[in-house]
Amino acid sequence: MKYKKNLMISIGFLAMLLVFYFGILHCKIMEHAVVEADENTEFLIVLGARVNGTVPSLALQYRIDTAAEYILEHPSVMVIASGGQGSGEDISEAEAIKRGLIEQGVENHRIIKEDKSTNTVENIKFSKKLIPDGLEKGMIVTNDFHLFRSKMIAQDLDVKLNGLPAKTPLVAIPKSYSREYLAITKYFIDKYVLN
Repeated sequence: MKYKKNLMISIGFLAMLLVFYFGILHCKIMEHAVVEADENTEFLIVLGARVNGTVPSLALQYRIDTAAEYILEHPSVMVIASGGQGSGEDISEAEAIKRGLIEQGVENHRIIKEDKSTNTVENIKFSKKLIPDGLEKGMIVTNDFHLFRSKMIAQDLDVKLNGLPAKTPLVAIPKSYSREYLAITKYFIDKYVLN
C-alpha cells in the first residue's frame, strides 16, 4: 500500500514537472513568435516545409507570403530559399519557395536556392554558405512556432539572424506545437547532454 502511494506521488510530481517544463517552452516560443520585423535587414532565409507534389503546404505558403510581402517593400533585400526534396515532393522546397515568390512579383535575380537541406540545422548551415558577400543583417522566415528553435540553431552556427514570423495554419497548431516541444527537447539533449 505504501509503495503504491509513493508511486502515485512520484507520478504526480513528474507530471507537474512536465507541465511546468512545457509551459516554459510555450512561453519562449510565444516570446519569439511576436517579434517585429527588422527594417534594416539585407537578406532573408526562408525555411522550407512540406510540398505536396508541386504545391506548397499551407504552412509553407504562409512563409512564402510573409517573405514576399517584406521583399516587395524592401527592394534591395536578397532571399535564400532553403529546403531539399523529400518523399512525396515532386520539386524541392526551395524551388516551391522560389516559384511562389516569383508569382507574387519578386524578381528572379533576388532569389538564391539552397536545395540540399533536409532539416532546420541543414537549412541554416547550408544557407550560411550562400549569403552574398558583404551582407550581414538577416532574418529567418518561418512559422511562428518554429522561430525560437531556428534562432537558437542559427546562433549555434554563428549566424546572427532575427526572426520574421509567418502565421501557423489553425488546423496545424496542435500538431505543430506538440512536435516543436519534442524537437526543442531533442535539441537541448543533443546540445547539453550528449555533447
